[in-house]
Amino acid sequence: MKRSLPLMVIISLLCLPTFAQKDENNRIENSGKVMVEILNVPDDIPSDVLRKAECVIVLPSVVKFAFGFGGSYGRGVMTCRSGKNFSGPWSAPSMMALEGGSFGLQLGGQATDFVLLVMNQRGADSILSSKVKLGGDVSAAAGPKGRTASAATDITLRAEILSYSRSRGLFAGISLQGSSLRPDNDGNARLYGKGVTAKDIVINSKIKPPASARLLLSTLNKKSPTNKSGQ
Repeated sequence: MKRSLPLMVIISLLCLPTFAQKDENNRIENSGKVMVEILNVPDDIPSDVLRKAECVIVLPSVVKFAFGFGGSYGRGVMTCRSGKNFSGPWSAPSMMALEGGSFGLQLGGQATDFVLLVMNQRGADSILSSKVKLGGDVSAAAGPKGRTASAATDITLRAEILSYSRSRGLFAGISLQGSSLRPDNDGNARLYGKGVTAKDIVINSKIKPPASARLLLSTLNKKSPTNKSGQ
């Protein structure tokens, strides 16, 4: 039994990348499910707001460290419109991480789904390049909701990121100011290979989307096939 222990350890270590990659694909699949569900609630993300977004970030089941205050931690994905001036179909997803910040008592200690809309190229470049603080490095605001809501409000015109949350079945715009957002480089390396950057995946469109991204990308391409940010 003792002699078999080193062999078991070696086998376990060899299997780690496979299990880790499965986690990334699960994350992408869950992000697709969250996007579908949120876009099918009665008062969802306004279509004119989604059509003006350059990128979408989905963070399923973000967990709080403490009830009502303290930090939070979540992993999700980011996809952007591909091609020059963000005019093409939605790209392969980059792994993303949300950390820190306090989202208030309204979350009630429950795991919460977040959808963040990145509204301009500066916001996208900042997020894909390094760790950014929402409300500091990039401007962020609670997104308007409801089919009759307009994207042409002072808040949505100024904000680089509009954020939405769903917890206990309730969907709302919510501010994530004070949180930090960054590319999950380890997750990208496990899924796409070492040396692949978030910009390679999302902006440069060098990466073919994995099969796990089919639901997420088909939903966005159906709901928001054309970029209307210049209108």
